[in-house]
Amino acid sequence: METTFEGTTEQARAAGRRLKNDLTEGVHEVRAAASGEIKNLIADVEDLMARIADLKDADVVQMRVKVQRAVDATKQSLAGSADALRQRAQKAASTADDYIRESPWAAVGIAALVGAVVGILATRRS
Repeated sequence: METTFEGTTEQARAAGRRLKNDLTEGVHEVRAAASGEIKNLIADVEDLMARIADLKDADVVQMRVKVQRAVDATKQSLAGSADALRQRAQKAASTADDYIRESPWAAVGIAALVGAVVGILATRRS
């Protein structure tokens, strides 16, 4: 019986490590995709601004200045947000890993419950 407990504990710990790795990998993928899309948007806006640079209408000049400020602010915010998102994801993964190490049986129960819910939802869609 003791061997089963230790084996299950190790399985729960391994599941916690996999969860942590999966979360970290997922965050990197989401961050890369979001960052790429935002960079494309910024590039498009900068291209548009370059195309209308020759227009001297006061309203266009004023709008160009506003847009440039917004683009600059977005670039700075993007850099800070990416780091904050990475730190939050690492903290969440670490917390999940700690919980699994402290309460392996509860983690096994939660994993079983999540698996059952996913199984039910998957069979309903089929």
